[in-house]
Amino acid sequence: MPTDIRPTTGQEALELLKEGNARYVDSLTNPDPAVQRRPELISDQDPLAIILGCSDARVPVEIVFDQGLGDLFVIRVAGNVVAPSQIGSVEFAAEQFGTKLVVVLGHSHCGAVTACVEALINPEQNYTPNLQSIVDRIRPSVYNLHELATANGQDVDADELLDRSISANVRMSVSQLKHGSRALEDLTTSGKLLIVGAEYDLETGKVRFLED
Repeated sequence: MPTDIRPTTGQEALELLKEGNARYVDSLTNPDPAVQRRPELISDQDPLAIILGCSDARVPVEIVFDQGLGDLFVIRVAGNVVAPSQIGSVEFAAEQFGTKLVVVLGHSHCGAVTACVEALINPEQNYTPNLQSIVDRIRPSVYNLHELATANGQDVDADELLDRSISANVRMSVSQLKHGSRALEDLTTSGKLLIVGAEYDLETGKVRFLED
């Protein structure tokens, strides 16, 4: 169960996770069907969807979609960006388990996309090399929007640019999955795999699926 006690050290956070897992183990005799599924998932899994989502702690995918153990194959990375490891993970689930759906899930107030927007508005902004690599993957989806916003010489509305950039970043990730892998492209072309984009609204809790 969630706690209002926030850890002040890594060791305290570790203890909270240990306590949480102990509660989980104690609950395994719970008659809840979702919990009772655990034994059958030890040797195999059959997820109904692959979710490529952001690492943001405010977007717990299984809770957002009200799914249980074994229902979702979740890949999380800041900014829901697509890199070889993410593509490989999607390929694995699609080919190994025959999962028919991939959802790229972005969300409002995304910190990674915000960092990219800030870097465009303020080129002097500095990030660590590893964080910069995430920003660089998001940049192509944001750059044209920023250029259009500044073309008339007016100040950029950062909030509007961020909202549009989040959608553009999701669409770019969808395109990269569809066309950045021969295996996934073959599956989507043959109709065996559907790849869609979506956005989670932190304020309302609603997920909006993006139209092509």
